[in-house]
Amino acid sequence: MTAEICCDILVIGGGIAGLSLAAEVASRLAAAGQTASPQSASPQARGSSGGVVLVEAEPTLGYHTSSRSARQLIPSYGPPVIRDLTVRTLALIRAAEAELPEPILAPRSFLLIGDEEPVRDRASAHMHPVMPAEALGLAPELRPEAFRAAGLDTTSVACNTDALLDYHRERLTAAGGRIITGQRVQAARRTGSPGRQRWEAAADGMRFEAPVVVNAAGAWADIVAETFGVRPQGLTPYRRTAAVVDVERPLDAGAPMVADACDRFYYRPEGRQVLISPSEREPSAAEDSRPRDTEVQALVELVNSVTTMGITGVARAWTGLRTETPDGLPAVGWDPAVPGFFWLVGQGGYGFQTSSAIAELAAGILLVEDVENGAREALSPARHQV
Repeated sequence: MTAEICCDILVIGGGIAGLSLAAEVASRLAAAGQTASPQSASPQARGSSGGVVLVEAEPTLGYHTSSRSARQLIPSYGPPVIRDLTVRTLALIRAAEAELPEPILAPRSFLLIGDEEPVRDRASAHMHPVMPAEALGLAPELRPEAFRAAGLDTTSVACNTDALLDYHRERLTAAGGRIITGQRVQAARRTGSPGRQRWEAAADGMRFEAPVVVNAAGAWADIVAETFGVRPQGLTPYRRTAAVVDVERPLDAGAPMVADACDRFYYRPEGRQVLISPSEREPSAAEDSRPRDTEVQALVELVNSVTTMGITGVARAWTGLRTETPDGLPAVGWDPAVPGFFWLVGQGGYGFQTSSAIAELAAGILLVEDVENGAREALSPARHQV
């Protein structure tokens, strides 16, 4: 027998984007004493009293990209709108930490190295130049001949991404929201009369009904859109591999994350081990990506050539997908042609560091609250639908 669930807002995708938005919307409605969308909301956001439901195709939340993060939030990383969203996200997380038993964020600077021109091109207001001698003092494992210029972002922080996911999960369920895993949406249709239309979505043994669907499906988001009869955004998933390695000379616990300005590698301490990545950007199909042994070995050789850490072996490796829109900025907002369909996609490598700010923005749009945010127009899904 097929189970049926009616709700007001159905969020598809249980990564950091979908989970943080679902938690934010449910929390706002609970604070207002409501389980459904407020009467002041637009017809797109009104429905039954079913509240917020998040459905995830995999058996656990954060299974794909969100569980394969570098766990670093870097205010100097990305274009201006991303940097602004990162600063806001850090403020929101720090406010949340006041109610938590343990912090989510911890100090960890970000050191960018390379030749003068690429370092200068990548620097922002959150990063200041440092002399090579100072950079070597911060990261003594670097070989002096490996770089000529450096920039330092002291506002960068380490992030306990598991704790952040748990925080949003607990917020969502405490506010009456529901989480359903292991259900991949396979078919959908729009039903009802004008002004009272609803989506019907069929998954693996379950059916969902909601006037509003939020597409937060990451690398699968364009596939989900087509299932709902919506034109795709032109999303491209890109591979990003990382490995945790054993080293002869471990980094200090307070060592910065170090990245090459030409995106050849980055590394940071991981306890007594070191996390390394080739920072690759290879297009991929939407899939459960796996690392390639030859690429991991080439990365080990590269990092050994620019540092004196002395990598002795690979403890574990993984590959995630960073999904981008054509212009590299997320798409957040209502679809311009199909009522009741909301985009929350294309976070690329900025997912965790913009998550709370984007959830705040998206919740305001969904619930038709006053949204004074310069990012709204910049992230509009209408800008590049294919």
